[in-house]
Amino acid sequence: MRNYPFTFVQADALTYLAALISSGEIERYAFIHTSPPCQAGCSLTVGTNRSRGWGGTHVDLVPPTRVLLEASGLPYVIEQPNGRAEIRKDLTLCGEQFGLGVLRHRNFELGRWNVARPAHPKHRGRVRGWRHGQFHDGPYVAAYGNGGGKPSVPKLQAAMGITWTDVREELTEAIPPAYSHWIGTQFLAQLRSEVAA
Repeated sequence: MRNYPFTFVQADALTYLAALISSGEIERYAFIHTSPPCQAGCSLTVGTNRSRGWGGTHVDLVPPTRVLLEASGLPYVIEQPNGRAEIRKDLTLCGEQFGLGVLRHRNFELGRWNVARPAHPKHRGRVRGWRHGQFHDGPYVAAYGNGGGKPSVPKLQAAMGITWTDVREELTEAIPPAYSHWIGTQFLAQLRSEVAA
C-alpha cells in the first residue's frame, strides 16, 4: 500500500496480532478494527465466480482472526461484505448513509462493545453500469472490477471519499473511510460516556 498516508506495517496480520498479545504490547491499544480478506465468502466469489468456474479456493481468515481478537481482551470490529462470511451482523453500513456515490454495504461484528444501528436510507436508484447485457443509469458507481461501464479512477475516488490512492485495485478493495471514521467516533463517544459515569 505505497500510497497509504498513515502508519503502515506490512506483516501477516494474524502473526503480528499474536505477537502483540504474547508480548503484552497489546496493552498500548484501546481498540482493534479488522477486515480479513473477504474472498472466501463474498457474494461475487460464492455466486457469479463459482457459477462460471472462475477464481479458486480461498482460506477463510475470519475464525482465526476472531480467536486472536478475543484473546486480545480489547473491544474490536470484524468487517466483511455481504455473502457467506460467518460474522454477526451487529452493524451494517452503506454509502448512502454518508452521502457517498457508492452503496458498498459492509457488515461489522462488534466484540466487547455495541452501538445503535443508524437508519439505512432508501437508495436513490441503481448502480450505474452494464448488467446482463443492459445498461442501467443511476446515482451510484460500481466500486469493483474493470469492465461493464465501471467508473474512471477519479470518479471512483470521489464516490468512495478516498484521495490517498489513484490505483484502481486499491480503490476497489478499500472500505470508504467514512465507515471507519463513523465507527471510531461512536466507540470514542461510548468510551467517554463510560469514563464520565
